[in-house]
Amino acid sequence: MNQYPLWKYLLIFTVITACTLYALPNLFGEDPAVQISSGYARDLEITEEVRKLVETRLQEAKLIPLKTEFSPKQLLLRFKDTDAQLKAYTFLRDILPLELPGYVVAQNLAPATPDWLTSLGAKPMYLGLDLRGGVHFLMQIDMETAIRQDEERYIDELRTLFREQTLRYKGINRLITETGGGVQVIFPDQETRTKARQLVEKQYTEFLITEQEVPQEYRLHLAFTEMALKESQEGALEQNITTLRNRVNELGVAEPIIQRQGNNRIVVQLPGVQDTARAKEILGSTATLEFRMVEGGPEDWSQAERTGKPPINARLYHRRDGSPILLKRSIIVTGDQINDAAASLDQQTGQPVTVVSLDSKGGKRMNDTTKVNIGNLMAVVFIEYKVKTTTVDGKEITTRDKTEEVVNAATIQEQFSKRFQITGLGAKEARNLALLLRAGALKAPMEIIEERTIGPSLGKENIELGLFSMLISFIAVMIFMGLRYNLFGLVANFALLMNVVVLVALLSLLQATLTLPGIAGIVLTLGMAVDANVLIFERIREELANGNTPQSSIEAGYERAFTTIFDSNITTLIAGVVLFSFGTGPIKGFAITLSLGIVTSMFTAILVSRAVINYLYGGRKLTKIPV
Repeated sequence: MNQYPLWKYLLIFTVITACTLYALPNLFGEDPAVQISSGYARDLEITEEVRKLVETRLQEAKLIPLKTEFSPKQLLLRFKDTDAQLKAYTFLRDILPLELPGYVVAQNLAPATPDWLTSLGAKPMYLGLDLRGGVHFLMQIDMETAIRQDEERYIDELRTLFREQTLRYKGINRLITETGGGVQVIFPDQETRTKARQLVEKQYTEFLITEQEVPQEYRLHLAFTEMALKESQEGALEQNITTLRNRVNELGVAEPIIQRQGNNRIVVQLPGVQDTARAKEILGSTATLEFRMVEGGPEDWSQAERTGKPPINARLYHRRDGSPILLKRSIIVTGDQINDAAASLDQQTGQPVTVVSLDSKGGKRMNDTTKVNIGNLMAVVFIEYKVKTTTVDGKEITTRDKTEEVVNAATIQEQFSKRFQITGLGAKEARNLALLLRAGALKAPMEIIEERTIGPSLGKENIELGLFSMLISFIAVMIFMGLRYNLFGLVANFALLMNVVVLVALLSLLQATLTLPGIAGIVLTLGMAVDANVLIFERIREELANGNTPQSSIEAGYERAFTTIFDSNITTLIAGVVLFSFGTGPIKGFAITLSLGIVTSMFTAILVSRAVINYLYGGRKLTKIPV
């Protein structure tokens, strides 16, 4: 009685051993490191020459790394402390743009896991912002601008549609009213308006179309339906999240957290980043791109600059050097239609180029435009929205300034569609333009409404306090169980220790991010994990008090207490799943550790403790047991 077959002992031992191995990396801590990667230029790699140059420059500056790890993707330099890391980071950040343009330097915390554990795929848990230090931003999307941009895009499409169908109209523009916006089209007669309405209804299901009667004018008002508005807002939110993630990834920030909050906000956490100004530079560029055809020539541009009166079908822009240029009002492609971009060299001329790939809709639009514009100039317009907050009469007023400049104007050499290259750029300019295009355009401008910087010293203090609280609770529980249940209590303590090991191993395998609420979840799990053993041991005591033999009491204690243990843990697990499903940020971290802790406690408190008890007392004639 109370004996496991050999295979079950071996299985439990194997699981415990494997979990111990995968939990070990969390004991070795992290080294302050400087990471050098290819950044925005995908055609660059970390070569042996790059490694030698970096090491030489560091030796000249007397900044010797403890260890250098080298791969085509990145060069990782480990240092003995954060002071040496900061000095090396500042030094390399200043020299790399001059000697190695295109490479990006970032501060990092590299796990100090031994190579033999790394070869087994064992990695430590990620540490959250509150434990590691870094920068936290809460960003709000300007949804009104997103809708306005969609309306302007539809205006260009409607102009093209009416021209193709030879439908004459007197005017088309955005309509701004107290109840909302929309697009207004004015037609010369009733018949044309009717044809246009039928055409628009067929082509665009996202519009709610109404006719407006004004003397001598026949108007159509096109407004987005509720579903179309919701889809537009969801699209703006998702695209902005993707763009922010691309920007952060391109610039080498390790383990960023970028997630939505509500319907118009995004939370961005950059662990390990202490320079708030640099983080704002990465994320705060609320920019977009437009491709437009160039109108006229240099004389026309200068005349428009002098008179301030551009042609009716064109707008006056300026290049980055301040020189004027006229661009057509109609937009060919916007930045949100770009799938990919990379800096490269032209195979025929050897000159730097930027290779661009569009989505299907943008490719069709580009194909139709370039087909009839070979030999003409096409320009890339960079548009940036800058948020300014001023105080007027004691109240903060937020305004947005819109900056537009032409970053490139190149001749269309041949017809193209989804994939093409932009020429006439220098090597550095080609790489920078590739970064801008590849990272993507924000669908709508955003502003930072909350920012917090957590220093590494505070993160270290949080870790120490969290570990101290875990240790105190663990020792207290062990003392109570040892005093209350004697040797059986020590077995429960061993099971509790294994519970922590298995839980940490699972969190490490899942590469979960540990935060302060996560530590709270682990501490709560320590208290709850022994509940199962308390129920089992109390049941064994009752069976012994009823005159049953020790062996039958042990069996009854584990078998009859199981239903109660299972039910109580399932109800807690349901609460944990609900917290994870509907919670955000810290709540999710707490829910993950709580839910995993319930599962691991069921395994250790029932199977592991039963295996130890069976090994110690199973199959023996007992007169009493120390419980």
